[in-house]
Amino acid sequence: MRLWPWNDGADDAELAGEAAAAAAAVDTPAPVPDPSAAAFFDVDNTLIRGASIYHFARGLAARKLFTVRDLALFALGQAAFRMRGAENAEHISTAREAALAFVAGRSVSELVSLCEEIYDDKMADRIWHGTRALALKHLDAGQQVWLVTATPVELARIISHRLGLTGALGTVAETENGVYTGRLVGHLLHGPAKAGAVRALAKREGLDLSRCAAYSDSFNDLPMLTAVGHPNAVNPDADLREHAREHGWPVHDFRTGRKVTMVALPAAAGAGALAGGVAAGVALRRHYRDH
Repeated sequence: MRLWPWNDGADDAELAGEAAAAAAAVDTPAPVPDPSAAAFFDVDNTLIRGASIYHFARGLAARKLFTVRDLALFALGQAAFRMRGAENAEHISTAREAALAFVAGRSVSELVSLCEEIYDDKMADRIWHGTRALALKHLDAGQQVWLVTATPVELARIISHRLGLTGALGTVAETENGVYTGRLVGHLLHGPAKAGAVRALAKREGLDLSRCAAYSDSFNDLPMLTAVGHPNAVNPDADLREHAREHGWPVHDFRTGRKVTMVALPAAAGAGALAGGVAAGVALRRHYRDH
């Protein structure tokens, strides 16, 4: 059983961050060389093209587990996201409510199984090649690499595992006896909550945040980016691009055209991710080490 105390005076963002850190499990331990440094990667539009929760909704609709209306709401949010490259509070709230309504009463094991299937079917070929290469460089340096996302932690863990990363910090849904209650622990892991999760994880793992790096596309992630010593903008929205330039942060843009076209994974790497995940991460890591 996992029940969380509800404190009317508690800050939702802080609670969400603490819950995310508490739920974080190391999937792929980092080598010994640099145990006090880590890299933190946002997911939506940073690591994966578009919103991961929308791709998950598409997978649910394909399996007749999601209504056409729900998918249409997700699609509107996704279209706006791709046009602007930025997040919208209303769309985030809509996605949250639809996701919570879907999981309420379902078992954790069922959701994890769906996440695995849908990642392989809908998400594996949407990974930004350049961002993945950045993550692999940190792994090669013996550093931990964590995803930090508003996406449900179950889906975030699958993405992390498939790419051979250390682990994931994501939004935590309350469960009782292995079944979702339909409530969140605190709030979405978004904005200040991400920074709280990073700080809590750093304390648990003995990380020196001044030596850590963070990567995001969104100005909304400024709290996380400024919590580390080495912030980076990836496929940035206009506000983050301006902020990064003003402060001398590295800017990585892997988009082409009007900034909505994905730089595709090499065919072999894409097939590897679809087939098994971690093997593809190892293969790409060797590729970048040797070239």
